[in-house]
Amino acid sequence: MKIAARILVGLVALFFVAWGLRFYFAPQAMAVEFFVTPLDPGGLSTVRGDLGGMFVAVGAFAALGLRSGYARWLTAAAAIVGAVAFGRLIGFVVDGPAPTAVVAFVVELVFVAILIFGARTLRDVSPTSA
Repeated sequence: MKIAARILVGLVALFFVAWGLRFYFAPQAMAVEFFVTPLDPGGLSTVRGDLGGMFVAVGAFAALGLRSGYARWLTAAAAIVGAVAFGRLIGFVVDGPAPTAVVAFVVELVFVAILIFGARTLRDVSPTSA
């Protein structure tokens, strides 16, 4: 189980870092992929900063959890992705479900499940963890 958890969490970390870097260095292309329309350089800055930053942070937290064995990092990554999924859920209630958003929502739930699986399987190794 630990090997499967390590592989899955590693793939999640790689995915989020790679996509975060794409947001940083190709914000216009990523905006199109994510159905966002930045109106000016401030909008591109938001795509880079908010979306890119979130993706890089989740990837970094997942990698730190994988490397260090501290489940807290994986839980933090799961909380961020879970908050994004919750935002989509609010959108479904307020705006109605768009097919592309439903697919993204399901993928986010899978990422949360993988990160929680990793946190539970790769328990903290530190005697000071509480």
